[in-house]
Amino acid sequence: MADYMNDHQLIELKDLILQLNNTIKTLNDTIAKQQQENHDLRAEVEWFKHKFFGSSSERMTIGLPGQLNMFEEEEEVLPELIEPEIILLPKKSRKKKPTLEEQFKNIPTREVKVDSLTDKDKICDVCGSALLAIGTEELRTEIVYTPPKLERVVYIGVTYACKECEKEGDSNFIKSKCPPALLPGSYVSESLLSYIAYRKFGLYLPLYRQEKDLEEQGAHIGRTSMAHWIILSSQMYLQHMYDHFHRELIKRDFIMMDETPVQVLKEEDRAPQSKSYFWVTRTGEDVQMSI
Repeated sequence: MADYMNDHQLIELKDLILQLNNTIKTLNDTIAKQQQENHDLRAEVEWFKHKFFGSSSERMTIGLPGQLNMFEEEEEVLPELIEPEIILLPKKSRKKKPTLEEQFKNIPTREVKVDSLTDKDKICDVCGSALLAIGTEELRTEIVYTPPKLERVVYIGVTYACKECEKEGDSNFIKSKCPPALLPGSYVSESLLSYIAYRKFGLYLPLYRQEKDLEEQGAHIGRTSMAHWIILSSQMYLQHMYDHFHRELIKRDFIMMDETPVQVLKEEDRAPQSKSYFWVTRTGEDVQMSI
Protein backbone atom coordinates (compact mmCIF):
# COMPACT_ATOMS: atom_id res chain seq x y z
CA MET A 1 0.00 0.00 0.00
CA ALA A 2 2.89 2.35 0.83
CA ASP A 3 4.55 1.61 -2.52
CA TYR A 4 1.32 2.44 -4.32
CA MET A 5 1.08 5.83 -2.54
CA ASN A 6 4.68 6.63 -3.37
CA ASP A 7 4.14 5.74 -7.02
CA HIS A 8 1.01 7.85 -7.12
CA GLN A 9 2.82 10.87 -5.62
CA LEU A 10 5.70 10.38 -8.03
CA ILE A 11 3.30 10.42 -10.97
CA GLU A 12 1.68 13.61 -9.67
CA LEU A 13 5.10 15.24 -9.32
CA LYS A 14 6.03 14.27 -12.85
CA ASP A 15 2.76 15.73 -14.15
CA LEU A 16 3.39 18.91 -12.19
CA ILE A 17 6.93 19.19 -13.57
CA LEU A 18 5.62 18.60 -17.08
CA GLN A 19 3.01 21.35 -16.64
CA LEU A 20 5.65 23.75 -15.30
CA ASN A 21 7.92 22.99 -18.23
CA ASN A 22 5.06 23.64 -20.66
CA THR A 23 4.24 26.89 -18.89
CA ILE A 24 7.90 27.99 -18.97
CA LYS A 25 8.13 27.12 -22.66
CA THR A 26 4.97 29.09 -23.40
CA LEU A 27 6.31 32.10 -21.49
CA ASN A 28 9.65 31.90 -23.30
CA ASP A 29 7.89 31.72 -26.66
CA THR A 30 5.74 34.71 -25.72
CA ILE A 31 8.79 36.71 -24.59
CA ALA A 32 10.68 35.80 -27.76
CA LYS A 33 7.69 36.81 -29.90
CA GLN A 34 7.36 40.13 -28.09
CA GLN A 35 11.08 40.79 -28.46
CA GLN A 36 10.85 40.08 -32.18
CA GLU A 37 7.82 42.37 -32.48
CA ASN A 38 9.67 45.08 -30.60
CA HIS A 39 12.66 44.63 -32.87
CA ASP A 40 10.48 44.87 -35.97
CA LEU A 41 8.72 47.91 -34.54
CA ARG A 42 12.03 49.65 -33.82
CA ALA A 43 13.18 48.86 -37.33
CA GLU A 44 10.02 50.39 -38.78
CA VAL A 45 10.44 53.48 -36.62
CA GLU A 46 14.04 53.87 -37.75
CA TRP A 47 12.95 53.46 -41.38
CA PHE A 48 10.28 56.13 -41.01
CA LYS A 49 12.71 58.45 -39.26
CA HIS A 50 15.20 58.00 -42.06
CA LYS A 51 12.45 58.38 -44.66
CA PHE A 52 11.15 61.69 -43.32
CA PHE A 53 14.16 63.20 -41.59
CA GLY A 54 17.20 61.52 -43.19
CA SER A 55 19.16 62.67 -46.19
CA SER A 56 17.75 61.81 -49.61
CA SER A 57 19.38 59.15 -51.76
CA GLU A 58 22.10 60.20 -54.16
CA ARG A 59 20.04 59.66 -57.28
CA MET A 60 20.19 61.79 -60.41
CA THR A 61 16.88 63.35 -61.27
CA ILE A 62 17.93 63.83 -64.91
CA GLY A 63 18.85 60.57 -66.69
CA LEU A 64 21.47 60.24 -69.37
CA PRO A 65 20.30 59.78 -72.99
CA GLY A 66 19.68 56.09 -73.71
CA GLN A 67 20.26 55.00 -70.08
CA LEU A 68 17.67 52.64 -68.68
CA ASN A 69 16.50 52.39 -65.09
CA MET A 70 17.61 49.06 -63.65
CA PHE A 71 14.97 48.94 -60.90
CA GLU A 72 12.20 50.71 -62.79
CA GLU A 73 11.30 52.75 -59.73
CA GLU A 74 8.88 55.59 -60.02
CA GLU A 75 10.17 59.05 -59.39
CA GLU A 76 9.73 59.96 -55.76
CA VAL A 77 7.39 62.92 -55.43
CA LEU A 78 8.22 65.02 -52.46
CA PRO A 79 5.36 66.82 -50.76
CA GLU A 80 5.13 70.52 -51.38
CA LEU A 81 6.65 72.47 -48.56
CA ILE A 82 4.32 74.88 -46.79
CA GLU A 83 5.85 78.18 -45.88
CA PRO A 84 5.36 78.75 -42.18
CA GLU A 85 3.34 81.76 -41.18
CA ILE A 86 5.38 84.03 -38.97
CA ILE A 87 3.35 85.76 -36.28
CA LEU A 88 5.09 88.52 -34.41
CA LEU A 89 3.84 88.65 -30.84
CA PRO A 90 3.85 91.99 -29.09
CA LYS A 91 6.70 92.39 -26.70
CA LYS A 92 5.65 91.97 -23.12
CA SER A 93 6.21 95.18 -21.29
CA ARG A 94 8.40 94.83 -18.27
CA LYS A 95 6.60 95.53 -15.04
CA LYS A 96 7.73 98.78 -13.57
CA LYS A 97 9.33 98.48 -10.18
CA PRO A 98 7.24 100.37 -7.61
CA THR A 99 8.73 103.24 -5.71
CA LEU A 100 9.12 103.16 -1.94
CA GLU A 101 6.16 105.52 -1.59
CA GLU A 102 3.97 103.17 -3.66
CA GLN A 103 5.26 100.03 -1.97
CA PHE A 104 4.63 101.22 1.59
CA LYS A 105 1.79 103.70 1.12
CA ASN A 106 -0.53 101.73 3.46
CA ILE A 107 1.69 101.85 6.55
CA PRO A 108 2.32 104.90 8.74
CA THR A 109 5.47 106.92 8.19
CA ARG A 110 7.58 108.49 10.91
CA GLU A 111 10.41 110.90 10.18
CA VAL A 112 13.57 110.90 12.28
CA LYS A 113 15.69 114.05 12.20
CA VAL A 114 19.40 113.30 11.84
CA ASP A 115 21.79 115.98 13.17
CA SER A 116 25.11 114.33 13.90
CA LEU A 117 27.25 117.51 13.66
CA THR A 118 28.83 118.80 16.85
CA ASP A 119 28.93 122.46 17.83
CA LYS A 120 32.52 122.58 16.61
CA ASP A 121 31.50 121.19 13.23
CA LYS A 122 28.88 123.94 12.91
CA ILE A 123 31.58 126.65 12.80
CA CYS A 124 32.61 127.89 9.33
CA ASP A 125 36.22 126.91 8.65
CA VAL A 126 36.69 129.99 6.42
CA CYS A 127 35.48 132.94 8.51
CA GLY A 128 34.69 131.34 11.86
CA SER A 129 31.01 132.26 11.83
CA ALA A 130 28.27 129.91 13.07
CA LEU A 131 26.58 127.82 10.37
CA LEU A 132 22.82 128.07 9.98
CA ALA A 133 20.49 125.24 8.90
CA ILE A 134 19.16 125.98 5.40
CA GLY A 135 17.32 122.76 4.47
CA THR A 136 16.89 119.00 4.84
CA GLU A 137 17.18 116.00 2.55
CA GLU A 138 16.04 112.37 2.74
CA LEU A 139 18.99 110.13 3.52
CA ARG A 140 17.54 106.61 3.56
CA THR A 141 14.44 104.57 4.40
CA GLU A 142 14.00 101.51 6.61
CA ILE A 143 10.99 99.42 7.63
CA VAL A 144 10.73 98.81 11.37
CA TYR A 145 8.80 95.89 12.84
CA THR A 146 7.15 96.46 16.22
CA PRO A 147 6.46 93.15 18.01
CA PRO A 148 2.95 92.65 19.42
CA LYS A 149 2.50 93.25 23.10
CA LEU A 150 0.05 92.08 25.71
CA GLU A 151 -1.52 94.46 28.18
CA ARG A 152 -3.66 93.72 31.21
CA VAL A 153 -6.65 96.06 31.49
CA VAL A 154 -8.39 96.30 34.86
CA TYR A 155 -11.77 98.04 34.93
CA ILE A 156 -12.22 100.11 38.09
CA GLY A 157 -15.78 101.09 38.88
CA VAL A 158 -16.68 104.30 40.69
CA THR A 159 -19.27 104.24 43.48
CA TYR A 160 -21.33 107.34 44.29
CA ALA A 161 -23.13 107.91 47.57
CA CYS A 162 -25.52 110.56 48.85
CA LYS A 163 -24.03 112.44 51.78
CA GLU A 164 -27.32 114.05 52.75
CA CYS A 165 -28.97 110.64 53.14
CA GLU A 166 -26.04 109.54 55.29
CA LYS A 167 -26.80 112.44 57.67
CA GLU A 168 -30.31 111.07 58.11
CA GLY A 169 -28.93 107.58 58.72
CA ASP A 170 -29.83 106.25 55.29
CA SER A 171 -27.34 104.83 52.80
CA ASN A 172 -28.03 105.59 49.18
CA PHE A 173 -25.29 104.83 46.65
CA ILE A 174 -24.96 103.87 43.02
CA LYS A 175 -22.18 102.00 41.18
CA SER A 176 -20.85 102.39 37.66
CA LYS A 177 -21.75 99.60 35.24
CA CYS A 178 -18.84 97.73 33.72
CA PRO A 179 -18.84 96.95 29.99
CA PRO A 180 -19.82 93.29 29.51
CA ALA A 181 -17.11 90.73 28.86
CA LEU A 182 -16.83 89.04 25.48
CA LEU A 183 -17.34 85.65 27.16
CA PRO A 184 -19.03 85.53 30.58
CA GLY A 185 -16.52 84.92 33.36
CA SER A 186 -13.52 85.05 31.02
CA TYR A 187 -10.67 87.52 30.77
CA VAL A 188 -10.31 87.14 26.98
CA SER A 189 -10.87 90.31 24.93
CA GLU A 190 -12.00 90.78 21.35
CA SER A 191 -8.49 91.64 20.20
CA LEU A 192 -6.85 88.65 21.94
CA LEU A 193 -9.41 86.16 20.62
CA SER A 194 -9.16 87.60 17.10
CA TYR A 195 -5.38 87.31 17.27
CA ILE A 196 -5.54 83.67 18.39
CA ALA A 197 -8.23 82.68 15.86
CA TYR A 198 -6.40 84.38 12.97
CA ARG A 199 -3.16 82.59 13.70
CA LYS A 200 -5.00 79.29 14.22
CA PHE A 201 -7.14 79.29 11.06
CA GLY A 202 -5.42 81.91 8.90
CA LEU A 203 -1.76 81.04 9.53
CA TYR A 204 -2.36 77.37 10.56
CA LEU A 205 -0.45 77.87 13.81
CA PRO A 206 -1.44 75.20 16.37
CA LEU A 207 -2.60 76.28 19.80
CA TYR A 208 0.27 74.56 21.59
CA ARG A 209 2.74 76.71 19.64
CA GLN A 210 0.71 79.83 20.39
CA GLU A 211 0.81 78.84 24.05
CA LYS A 212 4.63 78.88 23.96
CA ASP A 213 4.67 82.17 22.08
CA LEU A 214 2.36 83.89 24.57
CA GLU A 215 4.40 82.48 27.43
CA GLU A 216 7.52 84.14 25.99
CA GLN A 217 5.58 87.41 26.00
CA GLY A 218 4.90 87.01 29.71
CA ALA A 219 1.33 85.61 29.66
CA HIS A 220 0.66 82.06 30.79
CA ILE A 221 -2.44 81.18 28.73
CA GLY A 222 -3.08 77.45 28.26
CA ARG A 223 -4.11 75.86 24.98
CA THR A 224 -7.20 74.40 26.69
CA SER A 225 -8.45 77.89 27.52
CA MET A 226 -7.82 79.06 23.95
CA ALA A 227 -9.72 76.09 22.50
CA HIS A 228 -12.61 76.74 24.91
CA TRP A 229 -12.73 80.40 23.84
CA ILE A 230 -12.89 79.50 20.15
CA ILE A 231 -15.67 76.95 20.64
CA LEU A 232 -17.76 79.10 22.99
CA SER A 233 -17.44 82.26 20.88
CA SER A 234 -18.45 80.37 17.73
CA GLN A 235 -21.56 79.11 19.52
CA MET A 236 -22.44 82.55 20.86
CA TYR A 237 -21.67 84.76 17.86
CA LEU A 238 -21.42 82.58 14.73
CA GLN A 239 -24.34 80.18 15.22
CA HIS A 240 -26.77 82.30 13.17
CA MET A 241 -24.40 82.42 10.22
CA TYR A 242 -23.78 78.68 10.52
CA ASP A 243 -27.53 77.98 10.53
CA HIS A 244 -27.99 80.11 7.41
CA PHE A 245 -25.31 78.22 5.49
CA HIS A 246 -26.77 74.92 6.67
CA ARG A 247 -30.23 75.85 5.39
CA GLU A 248 -28.75 76.75 2.03
CA LEU A 249 -26.73 73.53 2.01
CA ILE A 250 -29.65 71.14 2.48
CA LYS A 251 -31.48 72.73 -0.45
CA ARG A 252 -29.02 71.13 -2.85
CA ASP A 253 -29.58 67.82 -4.61
CA PHE A 254 -25.96 66.72 -4.15
CA ILE A 255 -23.53 67.43 -1.32
CA MET A 256 -19.82 66.63 -1.09
CA MET A 257 -18.58 65.45 2.28
CA ASP A 258 -15.27 64.49 3.86
CA GLU A 259 -15.13 62.32 6.99
CA THR A 260 -12.10 62.47 9.29
CA PRO A 261 -11.88 60.24 12.40
CA VAL A 262 -10.44 61.88 15.54
CA GLN A 263 -9.98 60.95 19.17
CA VAL A 264 -11.60 63.25 21.71
CA LEU A 265 -10.63 63.11 25.38
CA LYS A 266 -13.08 63.71 28.22
CA GLU A 267 -16.12 63.46 25.96
CA GLU A 268 -19.35 63.08 27.87
CA ASP A 269 -20.68 59.49 28.14
CA ARG A 270 -17.96 58.14 25.83
CA ALA A 271 -14.71 56.28 26.42
CA PRO A 272 -11.45 58.02 25.41
CA GLN A 273 -10.66 55.11 23.06
CA SER A 274 -13.83 55.60 21.00
CA LYS A 275 -13.74 57.36 17.65
CA SER A 276 -15.29 60.71 16.90
CA TYR A 277 -15.63 62.27 13.49
CA PHE A 278 -15.29 65.55 11.65
CA TRP A 279 -17.73 65.91 8.76
CA VAL A 280 -16.79 68.71 6.37
CA THR A 281 -19.56 69.38 3.87
CA ARG A 282 -19.68 71.64 0.86
CA THR A 283 -21.75 72.24 -2.24
CA GLY A 284 -20.70 71.76 -5.81
CA GLU A 285 -19.54 74.50 -8.14
CA ASP A 286 -22.56 74.37 -10.45
CA VAL A 287 -24.72 76.72 -8.34
CA GLN A 288 -23.49 79.56 -6.17
CA MET A 289 -24.86 79.88 -2.67
CA SER A 290 -26.64 83.04 -1.65
CA ILE A 291 -25.23 84.75 1.40
